[in-house]
Amino acid sequence: MLAGGVPVTPSEENRECLEALRAVIDPEVGINIVDLGLVYAVACREGGIDVVLTMTTPACPLSAVIEEDVRDAIWEFVDPHAQVRVAVVFEPAWSPEMMSAYARQQLGR
Repeated sequence: MLAGGVPVTPSEENRECLEALRAVIDPEVGINIVDLGLVYAVACREGGIDVVLTMTTPACPLSAVIEEDVRDAIWEFVDPHAQVRVAVVFEPAWSPEMMSAYARQQLGR
């Protein structure tokens, strides 16, 4: 399970991807996107990796930066040749309850 309770297939490749995505820091909050609960799903497929994520708000001005950071993290830590598809969704809407205990502690919640 991801921080927000969203299921992810527990394959070794998916675990690798999630660990790689911990290197992606939300620039406004200063915490990685996995602990913030922004990553909803990771799926490895032949030749590529799909990542479904959200932003803390639909009006996030750094959405494109985070998407690029996701691709870079997968290429650097998992597979430099993978086709990485990133889908940004807003359903379900992100809420602070989706954060891990670590993220809550860092933000004083």
